[in-house]
Amino acid sequence: MAGVAAQLDADTARDLLATMWRIRHFEERVAQLKRSLQVHGLIHLSIGGEGVAAAVCRQLRDDDALYSGHRAHGHAIAKGAPLEQLLAELMGRSGGLCRGVGGSMHLVDRRHGLMGATGVVGGNIPLALGNALAAHLRSTGQVTVVFFGDGAVQAGHFGETVNLAALWELPLILVCENNGFAEFTPRSAHTPVERVSDVVAPYGFARETVEGSDVAAVWEAFARFLKTARDGHGPLLLECLTYRRRGHYEGDPEQYRDPVAEEEWSRRDPLARFEERALAERWLDQPQVRQLQDEARDAVEQAVAFARQSPLPEPGSDHQLVYATVDGER
Repeated sequence: MAGVAAQLDADTARDLLATMWRIRHFEERVAQLKRSLQVHGLIHLSIGGEGVAAAVCRQLRDDDALYSGHRAHGHAIAKGAPLEQLLAELMGRSGGLCRGVGGSMHLVDRRHGLMGATGVVGGNIPLALGNALAAHLRSTGQVTVVFFGDGAVQAGHFGETVNLAALWELPLILVCENNGFAEFTPRSAHTPVERVSDVVAPYGFARETVEGSDVAAVWEAFARFLKTARDGHGPLLLECLTYRRRGHYEGDPEQYRDPVAEEEWSRRDPLARFEERALAERWLDQPQVRQLQDEARDAVEQAVAFARQSPLPEPGSDHQLVYATVDGER
């Protein structure tokens, strides 16, 4: 992922579109597997938000740290996590990223810099702060990115993190995927501040709000922020206005959803918008677009086959994954 173009070009567009299609097909397949009881636990899908994951994560290096929340599949895929291991994890198989004991909301792939997802609202925000502090003290040039929803901004540890990151000028990029709902509650019902970017205004660091379904806009804004953070000037906040095309979780009755808004956002689907842009700019032609779709679908089906063939964790294997440190010894 290192060395990607700051400006969009044909190679970058192809990579972004391929990544988004992998996320879309993966999550649609996960929804099917959840309904047939082959995927376990609460599942939160990001269908409709693929553009943010791709535009942010495809610009990061493997040694840049990424923290996510409960809606983490797209971030993991865009950061480079293997589809086979990711799906095996969701199916509770030993071939998973965390040997099948972490599940959807506790994904880790250290090899690609995915340092953790969490079901605690905003729970990884202060962890990302610590990672950014370590990178700053070591002068490694590494950047830390943390994803969170607009609901997490009302948590106390968000304000504490922002304060310390600004005070210490840490290489931390906060990426808010603002889909307008904190679980089932619209933003207007829990805060009078419409934009998350305005919440951090008193701290005086760079912040920007972009339309999350406009992949090019997210890419260009994040590219600027990434260079700034890489040069040692942080923190920064990028707010992406997006929309989740599914409920808060799979099985959500969605009685709080506005059908008019759903129809509007269906016309602003990030995949459709970026495909149209790619064709207009002649970055790709129609056969190439179809090929990317087919390749993504095939890759997901290979992941399904791998996960089904992967054995369940051995009884007692959880004891191998828990340890305590006493007097510096493990």
